[in-house]
This record gives sequence, structure tokens and C-alpha cells, in this order.
Amino acid sequence: MQTKYSIVKQAIKSQILDGTFQPHQKISSESELMKQFGVSRHTVRLAIGDLVNQGWLYREQGAGTFCADRSKEDNASLIQQKNIAIITTYISDYIFPSIIRGAESHLSEQGYQVSLFSTNNDHNNERKFLEKILTQHFDGVIIEPTRSAITNPNINYYLNLERQNIPYLMINAFYDELEPFHIVMDDEKGGTIQTEHLIELGHINILGFFKNDDIQGTKRLKGYLKAHRKHQIEILPNNIITYNTEEKNTKPVEVLRKMLQEPKEKRPTAIVCYNDELAIKLLDAIREAQLKVPENISIVGFDDSFMAEVTEVKLTTVSHPQSEMGRLAAKVILDMIKQLKSPNKEQQNLAKDLIRFDPELVVRNSTAPIK
Repeated sequence: MQTKYSIVKQAIKSQILDGTFQPHQKISSESELMKQFGVSRHTVRLAIGDLVNQGWLYREQGAGTFCADRSKEDNASLIQQKNIAIITTYISDYIFPSIIRGAESHLSEQGYQVSLFSTNNDHNNERKFLEKILTQHFDGVIIEPTRSAITNPNINYYLNLERQNIPYLMINAFYDELEPFHIVMDDEKGGTIQTEHLIELGHINILGFFKNDDIQGTKRLKGYLKAHRKHQIEILPNNIITYNTEEKNTKPVEVLRKMLQEPKEKRPTAIVCYNDELAIKLLDAIREAQLKVPENISIVGFDDSFMAEVTEVKLTTVSHPQSEMGRLAAKVILDMIKQLKSPNKEQQNLAKDLIRFDPELVVRNSTAPIK
């Protein structure tokens, strides 16, 4: 449990790191801080005293307490650094180890140390790691955004990375308002080819499961809708199931169980899944209903992960570059660092660019023509 003193100290530090307090700007008075946090003057003075000793703040007699300018100190220490941070939503499961290995292998070949951070798709964790990066002098950052489909509360931290000349790029998704360099899949096209494959097999009652707090899900949903419209197939609103991070292990399975109890003539004949991980969970619900894939119902995943071939049903799925994406991200971030350190900084439009991988369908035995 955090003490009152440490809460005040961390809050002031966070306001410096997110740019609320600029170098040489006066911070809130002791009285204001006492009121804001409901603490004693002694607690406030302890927190401020600590931040002064650590070089975050400085005092001027009779004028107040001010935010210190740490840029010279930061720049001096950066010269000695060869460190890259990689922030992803997850580290140890699904496709993330492959992405990270791809990046890590190239960075280590170039003599860089890599620090890994996992947000668990939580904005608070993202903020903590950005604060750590802003205080520990990394050369660059490779980031997979957290809940990229909703407004991000940590934008100021990214702006502070820019102010401190710490290059960053985003993978799998990006925060549109920042216009960062990003390396992504064409998720809309991926959703289209998933759905078109099923339509071409004669399916018209197609369920679509899409994660709605990551932008990949909203784009894949758009592809699903596009495919229906292109082939002039009626879109049934009840066939679109969206879910968020907290619901991913429960809601889709619960919804599918209910839908599989429908009479055969109303029952869906095919499923488009947000990813392979979800497809594997839904296979269990299909087995519980004593139905078979693909004889009774076809299912398509996304990502062509190792999970696509771990069960007796081998998933038809959409390819994801995985380690190739990681390796490319590593090459690009090193190019950005090199450009930043070069005296001839010509290509300043680099940070506005993007790389988009083209998805391809990998057909296995989880899909078949409708009977």
C-alpha cells in the first residue's frame, strides 16, 4: 500500500512527465497540494523535498518551487545508452513472443539491450511504463498501443517522448491523433477475405465476433460488413457480436452457446473470428453442442498463430507477419535513431509514414462448402 507521501510525490512526478509542468514553471503551492490530496503540510514538504534532492524540482527563496530542466542531464546520459524499450499488450502468449523475438534478435545483433513491458491492455500500466521510459533514458521505443479503438489518456506522455527527442513507432495499431510511424496489418482487408471465403463456400448466415476496444477489431468488422455488401447478402444485426478486453474469455462463448441452441434452420453455418485464440475457445462451445467443424459449422481465425494447428481441427485463418513485423520494427526504430543523431536531418517526414502488410488467407480444414 502506498503512503500518502509517496502518492503526492508520484503525482507531481507524473505531472512533470506528462508535460503539465514545463521546465522552470512554478508548481502548485503547498496549500493547493494539501487541499488536492487531503494531506498535511509536513507530508507535502517531505514529497517536494525528495523531488528537489532528486533533481526534479528546485526552490527559489520567496518565489516558490519550480520544475527543473532535466534535458541537459538527460541528453548527457543518452550518449552512453544503447537501450530500446518494447511495450506490447501481452508478452508471453499468443503471437507476441514471435513478434518480440523478431525485434529482439535484430536489436541484439546491433548491440542494443532490450527492455520488455506488458500493459495487459490497461492504460494505467501503459502510463507507468511510459513514465519509466521517460526517466530511464531509452534510445527509442517500439509500442503496441493499448485499447487503440478508444480515446487514450496517455497522449501527453507520447508528446513528451517527442519533446525529449525519443523516437517511437507503433505496431499492430496506432493512435491516429499522433500520426506516428506505424507497422500494421491491413485488418480491414483481412476481415473481408475471411468473410468472402465463407460466402464463396455458400454461407450466408455468418456470425462475426470482433473485439471493440482495439482498432484491429473495428477494422476487421468493417471488412466483414464490406464483404456482405459486395455480395449483396443481408447483414443480420444479431450476427455481429462485439466484446472488450474484460469480456474476451466469457462473452463470445456464452453468446455462441445460446445461438447454437437455435433450430437448425436458424442456426449460423459459419463464424468469422477476431483471432485464432478466440476461434479455439469457440471450438469448445461447438463440441459441447455436439456439432462438428466443418460438417455442421465452418470457422475462420485470424493471425495464423501456432494455435491454428494445435487441435484436431486445423484452422483456416489469415496470415500475420509476426517475427517479420518485429524485425522490421527493429530496423525502422534504429533508422529513426540514426536520423535523429545525424547532423543532416533531412527526412523529417519519416514519422508520418506507415508500413502495411497485406493479409493472405491460409486454408485448412475448418471451413467447407455449405451442405
